Amino acid sequence: MAGKNHTILTEFFFITFTEHPELGLPLFLFFLSLYVITLLGNSGMVILICTDPRLNSPMYFFLSHLASVDICYSSVTTPQVLAILFEQGLVVSYERCAAQFFFFTFLGATDCYLLAAMAYDRYVAVCQPLLYVTVMTKKTCVTLVAGAYAAGLSAAIIRTAAAFTLSFCGDNQVDFVFCDLPPLLKLTCGDSSTQELVIVVFAIFVIPACMVVILVSYLFIIGAIMRIPSAGGRAKTFSTCASHIMAVSLFFGTLIFMYMRWNEGNSLQEDRIVCVMYTMIIPMLNPLIYSLRNKEVKGAMRKALRNTKVFRLELG
Repeated sequence: MAGKNHTILTEFFFITFTEHPELGLPLFLFFLSLYVITLLGNSGMVILICTDPRLNSPMYFFLSHLASVDICYSSVTTPQVLAILFEQGLVVSYERCAAQFFFFTFLGATDCYLLAAMAYDRYVAVCQPLLYVTVMTKKTCVTLVAGAYAAGLSAAIIRTAAAFTLSFCGDNQVDFVFCDLPPLLKLTCGDSSTQELVIVVFAIFVIPACMVVILVSYLFIIGAIMRIPSAGGRAKTFSTCASHIMAVSLFFGTLIFMYMRWNEGNSLQEDRIVCVMYTMIIPMLNPLIYSLRNKEVKGAMRKALRNTKVFRLELG
């Protein structure tokens, strides 16, 4: 419980980038551009996968869900960042902050589990190619995706309950872009050790657990690739996993920097930059990463563009 001289907060006042007010408009336009590209890129990826028969495989099934989650993931945070910059500050109620934290955690954790499921898919495809069709059935894919959403939901419920049973008091000004754990912990009063322990322990079951699955999968994949006799065969097999490796490295690298380190002495500017990376830039980059390095996706895009051109000519 908070002490007698503390006023329990019922709302938070978010400001950010106040040390450089002249950058407000350029940052607003930059973040708005990132958000529009994220929506268009991920929506386009989902439409391509759903409409092109050549993309009817487990890998693209997982990718369509990853793109859908990225749309929602970015939408939970970016509009608030734009509002803060546009209005030069934003008052957020306690309930709205808790809801944003819940959905941000749910979608972020689901993203982690989907990337782990995609790593398992690549492991089966490379290490057990003859069994791939029988192992990665539609039922298995649906189960893995459902498990990712269920695990993400569990993480969000427990983490949000632990975070928002804390008492927040004192100055309600938050120099950050949305309701995230590091800035909120700086507003706590009273004994928060139990809740913080729950939050940290449960984070271990998301980030490191998914990383273990991904690392073990790719250790087996690398071993299988090294046993391929021809250099061309090794390069071709590795190229099928390169996009996923790049996406995993970017996403988990920023999450580790943000959440799996000691909080003392962290630079607020560093935290904001990392936050922009994993909430805005990475969701925008994922469609580019998977399309530019993937022949099937590029082929589907060319076909869609040709069909659009033909349709316009017929209308004309």
